Amino acid sequence: MTEAENRPKTPLLDRVTLPVDMKRLSDRELRQLADDLRAETISAVSVTGGHLGAGLGVVELTVALHAVFDTPRDKIVWDVGHQCYPHKILTGRRDRIRTLRTEGGLSGFTKRSESAYDPFGAAHSSTSISAALGFACAADLGGDPGDAVAVIGDGAMSAGMAFEAMNNAGGLKKRLFVILNDNEMSIAPPVGALSSYLTRLYSGSPFHDLKAAAKGAVSLLPEPFQEGARRAKEMLKGMAVGGTMFEELGFSYLGPIDGHDLDQLLPVLRTARARATGPILIHVITKKGKGYAPAERARDKGHATGKFDVLTGQQAKATPNAPAYTKVFAQALMDEAARDEKIVAVTAAMPDGTGLNLFAERFPRRCFDVGIAEQHGVTFSAGLAAGGMKPFCAIYSTFLQRGYDQVVHDVAIQRLPVRFAIDRAGLVGADGATHAGAFDVAFLANLPGMVVMAAADEAELVHMVATAAAHEDGPIAFRYPRGEGEGVEMPARGIPLEIGKGRVMREGARVAILSFGTRLGEALRAAEALAARGIAPTVADARFAKPLDRDLILRLAADHEVLLTVEEGAIGGFGSHVAQLLADEGVFDRGLKFRSMVLPDTFIDQASPDAMYQVAGLDAAQIEAKALEVLGVSVVGSRMAQQP
Repeated sequence: MTEAENRPKTPLLDRVTLPVDMKRLSDRELRQLADDLRAETISAVSVTGGHLGAGLGVVELTVALHAVFDTPRDKIVWDVGHQCYPHKILTGRRDRIRTLRTEGGLSGFTKRSESAYDPFGAAHSSTSISAALGFACAADLGGDPGDAVAVIGDGAMSAGMAFEAMNNAGGLKKRLFVILNDNEMSIAPPVGALSSYLTRLYSGSPFHDLKAAAKGAVSLLPEPFQEGARRAKEMLKGMAVGGTMFEELGFSYLGPIDGHDLDQLLPVLRTARARATGPILIHVITKKGKGYAPAERARDKGHATGKFDVLTGQQAKATPNAPAYTKVFAQALMDEAARDEKIVAVTAAMPDGTGLNLFAERFPRRCFDVGIAEQHGVTFSAGLAAGGMKPFCAIYSTFLQRGYDQVVHDVAIQRLPVRFAIDRAGLVGADGATHAGAFDVAFLANLPGMVVMAAADEAELVHMVATAAAHEDGPIAFRYPRGEGEGVEMPARGIPLEIGKGRVMREGARVAILSFGTRLGEALRAAEALAARGIAPTVADARFAKPLDRDLILRLAADHEVLLTVEEGAIGGFGSHVAQLLADEGVFDRGLKFRSMVLPDTFIDQASPDAMYQVAGLDAAQIEAKALEVLGVSVVGSRMAQQP
């Protein structure tokens, strides 16, 4: 069966190209449109892979928002963007929806440059209320007109930034709509007091029976419902579940309502839009993965999937040739923790993504998921270290950016031995620029007392976990990429490395290639190609960006005409530190030809990791070409000529 033949029948969706087309549909037809939209979303993600469960959970909400509000004049700001695929289908991008997360295709997140219906880009959580409040104030000051709507999940609501924005919005009293999409699930099950509060708010039987009773914002409801809502509010004041948190922040509150029932969603949104004068929070209960049984049954509710069979939900996954770095880290950490009861692990709402779900199963009292709160996670780790524990703070490179002030102030200045396990280093593929681990070396290696390592392969990662566990003199970080390792022989256990010492992988002459991280394999392949041309270079693995292996670097500089550094990070990282050392030692005055190969000064859109590194100029062929260029060797076919 061809892909076209396998597509679902979607008669109502076929009539909708843009949200304006929905204005001609009756409420009954909108319900059918939601069914069509769910089927199309499932079909599209089965072809591309991607974030499925979150989108399925907001199908009805997406239809209701576009039916009630006047987009793109009114701005819908989707928090994180995992749930934006149905939104993209309804906003003129259905014809490209099967290019999601592929090279040259649609982004997996909202993106301003992609569509006027994406007013604000998002791929990190908890930004929507701040951005929507900015739109509301801009409209009030004569900027772009229209209402602003933030759609934020209960997991994202746990972040401090969301409450900072709500506090500001409540004080400004601007007209603003916040949709709390409460599905009891972010990427992992939510944690903390807010999650418990929301659960109590709608799980009690009086609330369950009343469903859409309004606790606050009574005047916004149609007249026939107002008296009943007032009585419900009075009754709820005396109940344990009748918290007033959102109202105390200055928001009118409506809900909770069934986010899959358009008969509830449409009238509440229409009334709120017609009557709201200040900030209003509409609490919507949804189910992640709704309407697709395989997603509903999955532990992560189909958060992130590969390509899959629509009928069975079976994902098409290639057999790995080597263990994944994330799993290697988790197993190495558990091995260390089995021998040292002071080792604890901290993650910020990413237990599965960082591998700490495995650690938590084995050491439940020593694993802490702090929720989507990287700033708190870093300082919490600092407190654990100050209290005599050995914390491993496992956070993706791109998310550690959010806790940078805490890394500086609470960890580095106090020289606390927090161990930072930095997953997703380098370019990450389908998630694109927003999730690339490009900047951590640059922003960590400039901190006094910080040790920064990068694993060249999965065996090195095991040794770096052991090195971090043994390190007591200040903070230490080690970075490693997404995906499979190199397939090297694995050690029985990790052995701590000597701090600040690299290793030579092959000895040669004329050219030295000094790699930091997993570009080492490409550097070795480049060396083989150069050797075939009669130039046999030296290749070394730096292991450490801070402290640098001064002896190794100065020896390479003294014994070779050309020194190339190669790294999976932005300018300002490892190569910049090497250049500083060489300048301080006067090496450039002696004629060394030095080049630093780094990620280019641009954000690279999604593609396969190999394609992204080719764009970045960091594959074996381009390392080889750079060495020849610096040597002044031109290549014509298979012949070489020395340039004058």
